[in-house]
Parts: sequence; structure tokens; C-alpha cells
Amino acid sequence: MIELGLGRISRLLKHTPQTWRAIHVAGTNGKGTICAYLSAMLCASGVRVGRFTSPHLIDRWDGITINDQTVQESVFRRAEDLVMNRNHKDGIGATEFELLTATAFEVFAQEKIEMGVIEVGLGGRLDSTNTMEHKVVTVISKIGLDHQSFLGNTIEEIAREKAGIMRPGVPCVLDESNPPVVRKVVEDYAKEIGTDVILSSTESAFLDGLSEEDFEPHQWQNLACAYTAFHLAYTKPASPLHRLLPAIQNLRWPGRLQTLDVRSVTGRREVVLLDGAHNVQSAEVLGSYVDNRLRKEASKVTWVLAASKGKELEGILKPLLHPGDCVAAVKFVPVDRMPWVEAMAPQDILAAASACGLDTTQLRDADNNLSDALRWAVTVADGGPLVIAGSLYLVSNVLRLLRDAEQLKSQLLG
Repeated sequence: MIELGLGRISRLLKHTPQTWRAIHVAGTNGKGTICAYLSAMLCASGVRVGRFTSPHLIDRWDGITINDQTVQESVFRRAEDLVMNRNHKDGIGATEFELLTATAFEVFAQEKIEMGVIEVGLGGRLDSTNTMEHKVVTVISKIGLDHQSFLGNTIEEIAREKAGIMRPGVPCVLDESNPPVVRKVVEDYAKEIGTDVILSSTESAFLDGLSEEDFEPHQWQNLACAYTAFHLAYTKPASPLHRLLPAIQNLRWPGRLQTLDVRSVTGRREVVLLDGAHNVQSAEVLGSYVDNRLRKEASKVTWVLAASKGKELEGILKPLLHPGDCVAAVKFVPVDRMPWVEAMAPQDILAAASACGLDTTQLRDADNNLSDALRWAVTVADGGPLVIAGSLYLVSNVLRLLRDAEQLKSQLLG
């Protein structure tokens, strides 16, 4: 279950040295991508960098990286065993996310990183990642309505929770595309604790070296946030632009507007689009991308959708679905060490799709059979656009299915 608070994690980390400096990233959307950009920039600049993002995609340890490489499983398990023993011996009763956070910080201590790029798990003020000792920059990305039962029912309340990662004297980079009401909350809190808010800017020599046309608008804003934060955190005299540009150009962030070859599990030759959009704001971004890039030459889009229980489904589906589209709904499998995450029933997703004007003959309840959902979608798409979306946990299931298919293929050929 989710229990926000810093008491248990502080006890878990009591014997874990935090010698590294940290960039802490909060927000509703874009924070994982900002972390990926920051990690790539720091790594390209010769900084030994650790990154912790959540949720994991396939394996529990793949949200922890050292110099942009997933931590070795053996290193992760050693650190995890240490943390689990400490939790048991001291009777701490830590939550799963607190144990994972402590494991990441233990890995960073063992790997002797110089800088950590840490994504908030949920909210900010009471999130277990907010126990970092040496923050040099905080970042607040685009804020919208999500997780209201934990963070508040208004955007102002949610912004205040996110602003809780800020520290006196530590500059905070705020995504300048946030609405004025968010900016006011963050700036008021900054004055209260004694720090500065710096709005992200797309005006820089670094961004001038990239083509804005190669990025979606939200990606460009995320990159502006990341570079503004990097510029504050990287204090060496020379800013190595010639190394930064290739690092960004070569970056691929799984599950965010990712094109995917699913031939090994469906036989389809055309790529599909995989995106973890799971709230209204990210669905609007995905819907705009699909409308501008995929619908121009197609009369319909076929979707494979899943969602977590409690999500505002009507708001998520409205920008995605058009009359004439086809939808297969599926349940993602239980998430490793995250028992509080529950999949929404496919019939509930299909009822919401029907309410968006879709013909019931173009809907498929695949229950928990992802392979069935994909095969049906490939058949009805008939080479046309196919999009998999609605949950990062569905993204995880798809990537694992493809990995297992590739491993099986290797075994058979080997």
C-alpha cells in the first residue's frame, strides 16, 4: 500500500552514506524524461551519475542506472538484501517503494557516484525520495490533476505538494509552460523558505544546436527544463556542448511515443506506437500526436488499452478516441512488489470507449490476455495505425512479452 511519510525511510537510510550531490525532479508529466535527459547530459560531461526513476519497466532493478547503464542484477540484489535485513532487524515496517528507494541509494553509495538524478515517486513533500541530503537543484515539470486521493483535489494543492521538494538556497527550475496558478504556488513557497525559482527557457545556445522540428512540443519543454537544471548543477568552467548534443540526439526513452516492432508476437510488419499516457494531460499530448501524425492518412486508429483502477477514464479517452476507431481492452498483470496497483476491468474501459461514440462491434474484451489483444488489434488494423496506451504497467507487459519472444527465438536458433 501507499503510505506517504519520511519517518520509515529516514530510519532505513541512517547507515547509508549520501556523499553525492542530487538533482530532484517532481511533476505530473515529463519528470522521467527530464531525468533521462539530465542523466545523459551529465554522463556525456564525464560525471559519474546514478539515476533512479519509477515505476520499473521490466525488471525491478531497471529503474536504477549507473552512467546510463542499468545496474547489474547482482549489485541490486546485494543492496536490496542489506536494506531488507535492516528493515526486518529494526522493525521499521517500510513500504515497498521505501525499500526500493533505500536500495537505490545504497547502490549509489556502493558505486561511488558523483551526482544522482532522482525522480519523485508520488507527490514530493512526503515522498521517500525527499530524504536526499545534498540537493543542488530541484526541478518541477508540468503539473496536472493526478493521484488526487493522495495529493489534493485542486491543481493548487497538488502544486504545493510538489513544491515540497524545494530547499532553502537550492534553486528550483519550473517548467515555464505551467499555468500562472501553479507558478504562483511554487514562487510563494520559494519566498517562504528562501530560495529562487528559475523558469525553464528554450533560449539557449544548446537548444539552438538542435532542431525543434525533431521534438514534440512537450519534449522540447522537457529538454528546456533539463538543460536549465544541468546548467545550474554542472559547475565546471567549460560547458561541453559538442558532447551534449549527440547524447540528446541518441536518447530513446521507452514507453514514451516509442515506435515498436511487434512482428515476433503478431506477424505485423508495420511498427506500432507504444505510450504510457495514463492521465488527462499526457493523453492530450498523445492524442495530438496521433491526430497529427497517424490520422492524416487513415480513417481509423486501432487501440490496445489498459488502465489502473481509479483513473479518470473519460478524460483520458476523450482526446484519444474518434468514432470509427477500434479498441481492445486488457488487464495488465500484477506489478512486482507493488500490490496496491490494480488493473481496471476491461469491460469498464470498453464502456467508456462506447460512451465516446465507438461502435460496440469494434470493441474487444481480452481479459488478461495481452497476446490475444494484440493479435485482434493487428487483424482489425489491417496495416493501419495501431497504438498501445493507457498505463506504464501495460508498457511493461508489452516490452516483457517482446523480450521473452526474442529470448525464445535465440534459444531455438542457438
